Amino acid sequence: MTPLRLGIPKGSLQDTTQKLFIRAGYDLRISGRSYYPDIDDAEIQCILIRPQEMARYVGHGILDCAITGLDWILETGADVAELADLRAPWPNYGTVRWVMAAKEDSPFHSVADLQGKRIATEAVGMTRHFLAAHGVDAEVEFSWGATEVKPPILADAIVDVSETGSSLRANGLKVLHVVLESTPRFIANHDALNDPWKRDKIARVLMLLESAITAATRVLLSMNAPRSGLEDILRLLPALATPTLSTLADPEWVELSTVVEEKQVRELIPRLYAAGARGIIELPINKIVE
Repeated sequence: MTPLRLGIPKGSLQDTTQKLFIRAGYDLRISGRSYYPDIDDAEIQCILIRPQEMARYVGHGILDCAITGLDWILETGADVAELADLRAPWPNYGTVRWVMAAKEDSPFHSVADLQGKRIATEAVGMTRHFLAAHGVDAEVEFSWGATEVKPPILADAIVDVSETGSSLRANGLKVLHVVLESTPRFIANHDALNDPWKRDKIARVLMLLESAITAATRVLLSMNAPRSGLEDILRLLPALATPTLSTLADPEWVELSTVVEEKQVRELIPRLYAAGARGIIELPINKIVE
C-alpha cells in the first residue's frame, strides 16, 4: 500500500509542528540534514518542504496532505481542500498579519494613494489581488528579504508579515492596510480525499492534531468534595465545565473531576478549597476529542 504523503512545513512552523505531532501521539523526528522526517507510523511518509511551496505540491497531488499557512494557499492559488484551521497558543501557530506599509512621513495614507507606485513584497500574487480589489494599478515586485528597509528609496510601499509591529516601527513605517490575517491550515489533495483509505487516514491524523490543540490550554481538576458543600463547589466551576462525580468509601464525600482552562486554575483552587474541597489535583491533558 502506498503510504500517505504528508507535508511538514520547514522553517518558522517546523518546531511547533513537530511539537504538535508529538502531543498528538506521534514520534516525529526531524534530522538537520534530511528532508524526510521519521515518524513511527508505517502508513505515513513525511516530507519537509517550505510553506510557500506546500499548497502547490498538494494541489498537484505530489503530496496527499500538509500543513501550511492560509497566506501561501492564497498566494499560489492552489486548488486544495482546506480541512482545518490549526491556530494554537504556540510560537508561529497564531494569527499573523500581512500589512501594507509605507514610511511614516510619506504622503501615502491608503491603498488609493499608491496608484502607479512601486510595492515590494514576497507575496506578489496576494498583493496584486488586493490592489485589484481596490481598483489600484501599481507595480508589484518580488522581494527576496529585508523588505521593511526598502521604502522610500527602493520601493514606495511594502506588503510584509507583521506579528508585533516592532520591525515596522524600528524602520519608521506606518500601516496603511491589513491585507490578510493568516493562520496555519491543514490541507489535502482532492483526489486523495476521494480515495477511501487516504480519506480515512487523513481524518484520523487530523482528529488527533485537533484534539491536541483543543487540550493545549486546558487541564483536569480533580478533588474530593463533601456532599454538604457540593452545590457551593459546583457553582464555582465554569459554566461550560461538565463535572464527573464518583462515590467514595466515605458516603459523606464524593470525588469530582472536570476540565477547565488552565488560566482559571489559580483563581479556582483557593475558592474551591474555601468551599470545602480537599485533595485538589491539577493534571495536564494531551488530547481532548470533542
